[in-house]
Amino acid sequence: MVNYDEHFSFVGFYIVRPDLRGRGLGLNIWQAGIARAGSRAIGLDGVVAQQENYCKSGFRFAYNNIRYAGWVAGFDTAPTTVSLTEVPFDLIARYDATVFPAVRHAFLRGWTAARGHAGRALIRDGNLAAWGVIRPCRAGRKIGPLFADDRVAAEAVFAALVGPVGGQVFIDVPQPNDAAVALAAKHGFAPVFETARMYSAPIRPVALERVYGVTTFELG
Repeated sequence: MVNYDEHFSFVGFYIVRPDLRGRGLGLNIWQAGIARAGSRAIGLDGVVAQQENYCKSGFRFAYNNIRYAGWVAGFDTAPTTVSLTEVPFDLIARYDATVFPAVRHAFLRGWTAARGHAGRALIRDGNLAAWGVIRPCRAGRKIGPLFADDRVAAEAVFAALVGPVGGQVFIDVPQPNDAAVALAAKHGFAPVFETARMYSAPIRPVALERVYGVTTFELG
C-alpha cells in the first residue's frame, strides 16, 4: 500500500505464497494495508475474478486494463526523441500529474533512474509531448509508462524505447483508450492478461486518453 499523498493510495502485488493460503494471512495483510491508507481514496488493478470481493470492500469498477504481448522487430528511427535524462524533471512531473491521481515526485525519480530502466521522450515546440520507460522482465521487456499527447507522439516514443534490438515486449493498455489499443494491434500484439482498475472513492480527473501504457499494475 503506497500512500502517494494525503488524498490517494495505491495497493498492488497482493499475494500469499500458495502453500500458506487458507490461514487468513491474506485478509490480515489486506486489513493492515487498508488501515495504512487511512481516509485516502485507494486505487488497484485487480484480477477480474476478484472484482466481486473488492466490491465488498467498497471498491467500484472504473475500467479494464489489458496486457498486450508481442515480438517486435527493431526500429531504424530518426533521432526525433531524446533520452529522458535530458528532460527537466519538472516537465516530467507536470505531465505525470495529468495522468495520475496524485503527485508522486519521489516515485518518479526512483522509477526513471532504477537499474535497467531506460527512458525516451519527444519534445515539440519546447513542450513534452510524450515520454516512456522500458524495463527488463524475466522474459522480454515491458514498456511502462507510455504517456503521449496523441498516437503519433506515442508511436515515436514506442519505437525509440523498443530500439534497434526489438524482441519480446509487453505493454499494459487502458481499454477505453482506443488509440492505445490500436497502437498495440498495429504492432501485432495480442492480449494475454486483464485487470480491473477500481477505486474506493472518487479521484481527481486524469487524462486517460494520454495513457498508452500503464506505469505498473502493482503501483499505479
